[in-house]
Amino acid sequence: MDYGKSTPVNRLATATSPYLLQHKDNPVDWYEWGEEAFGRARELDRPIFLSVGYAACHWCHVMAHESFEDPATAELINSSFVAIKVDREERPDVDAVYMQATQALTGQGGWPMSVFLTPDGRPFYAGTYFPPTPHHGLPSFPQLLSAIAEAWTQRNREVLDSADNIVEQLAAMRPELPAGSVSADDLAVARNELKRSFDPVRAGFGRAPKFPPSMVLEGLLRLGDPDSMTMAGQTLEAMARGGIYDQLAGGFARYSVDALWVVPHFEKMLYDNALLLGVYTHWWRLTQQPLAARVVTETVEWLVSEMLTEEGAFAASLDADSLDPTGHLHEGAFYAWNPEQLVAALGEEDGAWAAQTLQVTPAGTFEHGLSTLQLLADPDLERWADVRRRLATAREERSRPGRDDKIVAAWNGWLIDSLVQASFVFNRPDWLQLAERAGTAVWDLHWVAGRLRRTSRAGRASDAPGILEDYGALTQAFTRLASATAEPIWVDRAHLLAEVMLDQFDDGAGGFFDTAADSEQLFTRPKDATDNATPSGLSSAVHGLSLLAEFTGDHAYAARAEQAASTGAELVRQAPRFAGWLLADAASRVGARRPVEVAVVGEPGSVELEALVRAAYREAPAGSVVVAGTPDKPGIPLLADRPLRDGRATAYVCRGFVCRLPVTAVDDLRGQLGRATEPEESQPAR
Repeated sequence: MDYGKSTPVNRLATATSPYLLQHKDNPVDWYEWGEEAFGRARELDRPIFLSVGYAACHWCHVMAHESFEDPATAELINSSFVAIKVDREERPDVDAVYMQATQALTGQGGWPMSVFLTPDGRPFYAGTYFPPTPHHGLPSFPQLLSAIAEAWTQRNREVLDSADNIVEQLAAMRPELPAGSVSADDLAVARNELKRSFDPVRAGFGRAPKFPPSMVLEGLLRLGDPDSMTMAGQTLEAMARGGIYDQLAGGFARYSVDALWVVPHFEKMLYDNALLLGVYTHWWRLTQQPLAARVVTETVEWLVSEMLTEEGAFAASLDADSLDPTGHLHEGAFYAWNPEQLVAALGEEDGAWAAQTLQVTPAGTFEHGLSTLQLLADPDLERWADVRRRLATAREERSRPGRDDKIVAAWNGWLIDSLVQASFVFNRPDWLQLAERAGTAVWDLHWVAGRLRRTSRAGRASDAPGILEDYGALTQAFTRLASATAEPIWVDRAHLLAEVMLDQFDDGAGGFFDTAADSEQLFTRPKDATDNATPSGLSSAVHGLSLLAEFTGDHAYAARAEQAASTGAELVRQAPRFAGWLLADAASRVGARRPVEVAVVGEPGSVELEALVRAAYREAPAGSVVVAGTPDKPGIPLLADRPLRDGRATAYVCRGFVCRLPVTAVDDLRGQLGRATEPEESQPAR
């Protein structure tokens, strides 16, 4: 999709968000979120029409085409409202508080989100997509605009009273869960609760639509018992073999509209692929499943090919829609095939083989006789590699989906963490270089005057402030880079992020708010402990602080992480599907495979040192820190007082900086990492 070549007619032309730039040519007199818009609403005494979406959103495009590009509808908006357009990925805080209102008022949520506000930002009416004509009980969007404009002018006191009432009720709907610890018995309760919602036939949890349950899968892999491994393994395999995974280029779509993982909602989000990259790497570490290795490799290849920005970080998403052969935007047009198209690309024999192998049927598994590509069984690998290459080449002739090329801090943080681990597990130093470059780009672009900015685009940071998940994700990512490179600059940056997190986001009760204390104050301050499509800010903070504590030995960080995790303990017990990362953290705290610190000292680049490091990454429990370098390297606490043994590369396995006796052989290191108990023979850090 083109973001900026025609003559703009509204003020969104200066935005950094590609989603806002998609609307710069609308006849709607859009404002960005900010005081200018609210001041104008107060000046004119008009209600605000708030429209929230994101660049890869299919129904956002539909409503934009039907309503926001229509001059008559735009005139209704411009004459009676102040219109604000928000990218939910750039301002998740704004999205969160008004989504809470939308769900409370309508019983459902989604995007585009359409909310009507008083000039001071209080919601009084909300919905999602509204059609241009009455449809299935929904009023048309023009009817709705006229009715709300009339209510504002004729029954203004009622509208304001309604807004007051809504805000009061929303405040009362957010009870605090009691804090507590998660025991081994609680982990069993959480696992059994997940079993009740697990689909044993088609894998995944619940009914359609099915989203990749990345955080829950990480929790199950850390639990590691047979039931947990079965649920995780079946789901990971079903997703990797289904239509939700791009069998030709790698990368996962946002969710499956059916229970069988056949037909995705075709947009590809960076956060899904960042998190799943880590989960599939973890699955391979535990099982050596070839499918896991294939998915990891193909996903990184896709990230480099399609998502890497000029700045060195990674773009936010690919659109669901692209031009079909008739020149119309259509969801999935880039990805779906029919048997005739396979034959045209491959010839009769290979085309028929591909149709059978990839479940492409004459009737179609998608729509209009088209099918998504599934790889339900492993084919002849040599033949498949050739067919896959030729189909991918043929697909490049199609119109490509648009790319939202903004950089989101948290999403890049999760990807950096996954890339670092995958680089050592699969012996791909080039992946570590990708992670370092992305970390540098995010820091250089997003760290402004001692604080994080949420997004950037084309080398320019937005004004959107970083939220809790940004600080937590980058604390985790930079700590991981510090351990991988033994460069103190990364741990220094992780410290800076952690200190802002502790100073600005603390809620005074052990947990965290999602926005900083000195950020813009909305009608409520968002604070949501539940994981959804991405980890919650709380769970991101817990993982970031825990890893930093492992690396530095700083007990204050460890205590703060444990305290924060305790505020989500009841969520882990009652609703583990929405607390996957807190479940993972709890499994690491009280399970049999608790994290360790592994310090490997030796000559950088030597075969012996690299073999020990690779074994440590492959065998250490999840959540562990592995750092390698020369003994006593300044700024790296784990390398202090760690001498070589007999002049050879040496590994120290530690917990709380208390270490087992050093080893120089890979098998001995594996043996130590395989033990679940405290060290019998140990030496304290000196």
